[in-house]
Amino acid sequence: MLGRIFTVGGYTLLSRITGFARDIMLAAILGAGPVADAFFVALRLPNHFRAIFAEGAFNAAFVPAYAHVQEAKGSIAAQLFASRIFTLLLASQLVLLAVAWLFMPQVITLLAPGFSDDPAQRELAIELTRITFPYLLLITLVTLYGGMLNVANRFASAAAAPILLNLSMIAALALAVFFPTAGHAAAWGVLVSGVLQVVLLAGDTARHGDLPRLAPFRLDADARAFFRALGPATVGSMGVQLALFADTIIATFLASGALSTLYYADRLNQLPIGVIGIAIGTVLLPDMARRLAAGDHAGALAAQRRAFDFTLLFAVPFVAAFLTVPDVVMRAMFARGAFTSADAAAAGATLAAYALGLIPFVLIRSAVATFYARKDTLTPVKASLAGLVVNLALKVALMGSLAQVGLALATAVGAWVNLVLVLVFAVRLGHVVLDRPLWIAVAKFAASGVVLAAALWLTARALGVALADWTALRDETTLGGLIVVGAVVYAVAIWLLFGRRWLKALLTGR
Repeated sequence: MLGRIFTVGGYTLLSRITGFARDIMLAAILGAGPVADAFFVALRLPNHFRAIFAEGAFNAAFVPAYAHVQEAKGSIAAQLFASRIFTLLLASQLVLLAVAWLFMPQVITLLAPGFSDDPAQRELAIELTRITFPYLLLITLVTLYGGMLNVANRFASAAAAPILLNLSMIAALALAVFFPTAGHAAAWGVLVSGVLQVVLLAGDTARHGDLPRLAPFRLDADARAFFRALGPATVGSMGVQLALFADTIIATFLASGALSTLYYADRLNQLPIGVIGIAIGTVLLPDMARRLAAGDHAGALAAQRRAFDFTLLFAVPFVAAFLTVPDVVMRAMFARGAFTSADAAAAGATLAAYALGLIPFVLIRSAVATFYARKDTLTPVKASLAGLVVNLALKVALMGSLAQVGLALATAVGAWVNLVLVLVFAVRLGHVVLDRPLWIAVAKFAASGVVLAAALWLTARALGVALADWTALRDETTLGGLIVVGAVVYAVAIWLLFGRRWLKALLTGR
């Protein structure tokens, strides 16, 4: 399990690094103005649908179903099942694409009503979204291939695929002079990356003889089980995405640049979510599904507990950094070119608000895995919808006084509501055990986070004085110093609080 987590996490980290290079180019070229806001709307629309139907609901329903068919009926039956789902996916996505293209003006009016006051920006958003929307069809196929590969314990290509998105956008932005606007260049980069990701994942799947093909669809027992899981999973995924839709809609009414500020803060917030939360959840789900299909309930519980420990171990430093030095992080990453220090300050405050919910953001994938592995996608929906209600209510209450910071804060509170309810349901059903050792570990992680936060705050102030006369690379050097000091302090704190035996048990699984 550990090796697979590091494989997914390593490629995801590389994806985030190339993603930051992409975002640095976006910030320098697009800044946080009208063209940037139009592009981010065009990027968010297919990404919202992708998160609902592809990586969210589809993975939750398909991976356990595919693993069950393979375990119970063999590889030939599993390949036939995948081919039937592939055919259904392709047909449904083509219909969705045609409808979206036809009604794109109405979609943009719904998604970005604030653009109606600026016809030029609205037309640009419509044009860019028509370019990016086919990405949804492509990435849905990528998700199917990735799910099949993950069940077979092959995680590398699926984890590496997002790197192609970043590289494609970087190449397109480098050629922005040949496009009507830099937004057009970035949009075409998104579409090209979808093609490249399909080629990568389809090639890996074909090399192992599992590539799904067009096949007549039959609503047999396996398909019915898949759809029973898909429906609630879709509703659950929609909860999170509806909150993000609300962010997009509300931000279009705020001052120019609010949507871009949310994007850059969320990009940094997504670093630990992707590298830690999603990576561990991606490995945990097929592992638990296989264990439960084989009747190894104790092994599934132990795997989830270990996933919790790994998640907290790697997430705490990000929480400490984003809460204590978000301004330094934002200036070092993005404050150049068209992205000003004022933009970085606004994004830093937004990042700190997001960080208040970072623990539930990274833990939720591992928490819901215990339900998804049992083909129970309905129970997590209850928690997700409750979190959504709280999230949306707080967005409306806070948008006036806190602008985009209020939107991020509402998202953080909603995430806590979601996680707490998921754990309550899991404990009641016996899927999770919140015993004394777990609470002791949580307290130790919290203590190590407080020590790290204090060290970062003091180091930032000391470096601010020491580097006050620097006119170049001051923030970048400060961030580098914070990373070094933070790594040493956190490593010592973990060693002293947990000890060598705990670390050895975590790494070996014994």
